[in-house]
Amino acid sequence: MKVAVTGSSGLLGRHVAAALAAAGHEVLGIDTAPPPPGAAWQHAAADAGDLGALAQLMRGAGAVAHIAAIPRPTGRAPAEVFSVNVRTAYAAVEAAILAGAGRFVYASSFSVLGYPFFERPVTPPYLPVDEGHPIGAQDPYGLSKWLGEEIVEAAVRRGAFDAVSLRMPWIQTPASFFAEVGPRRQTPQAARDLWSYLDARDAAAAFVAAVERPLAGHVRLFLSAADSFAEEATETLVRRAYPGVPLVRPIPGTGALIDTARARVALGFEPRHAWRSYDRAGGT
Repeated sequence: MKVAVTGSSGLLGRHVAAALAAAGHEVLGIDTAPPPPGAAWQHAAADAGDLGALAQLMRGAGAVAHIAAIPRPTGRAPAEVFSVNVRTAYAAVEAAILAGAGRFVYASSFSVLGYPFFERPVTPPYLPVDEGHPIGAQDPYGLSKWLGEEIVEAAVRRGAFDAVSLRMPWIQTPASFFAEVGPRRQTPQAARDLWSYLDARDAAAAFVAAVERPLAGHVRLFLSAADSFAEEATETLVRRAYPGVPLVRPIPGTGALIDTARARVALGFEPRHAWRSYDRAGGT
């Protein structure tokens, strides 16, 4: 099947494009940046917010994976983060409809709950978080991701395609983890992340399943690594940072605070990679 992947040159996008190609799909990557050396997919240079360009490029696509976005609300003007992310989500959805794609997979974020970029502190009603948690986005990034899900929902509501929105925490690789997460996990700010992360390879496997599995309607799912990015026991961290927040089930050891049970049922999602097996030199 032809699958169009927006943002295919980015950290997550290139892992998704590679995984789809390895699964036997005809992958067209769409990005303003060039593909990585040796990319196993076709590449087209285009702005993911250009509806006309996307509609032309996505012709014949059976599925679309929309990943292109500004990935955080820091370092850019808030208005730019919001406008770029919402504009690209709308363009990708409408282009997929014009192309006749039957499946749309959206790279959402656990930031729709308000973490980790909140301005007014967010206290979870219970832990681990799951699909039953209330939406609580405050910042332009989390808000843009929530509105992106709603743009997808509107298309599904009118019968355009079936869709999967994947709500992911901080995407990491063995090459990035110790430089990016290492300094933060020793600070109180790590609680904002719920000490959560996801290996890009496990995220990519979920995208492949989201493209291939027979799902109906709009399914919204959380993904996470099986463990936290912290070295202390998770329940100890919770008692310190979120006293009084109930745990709906015991969290053994350094287990994750994002519940992926629904993703396991819908996609067969089982995270295989954990930072504890990463080589500090950047290897797997």
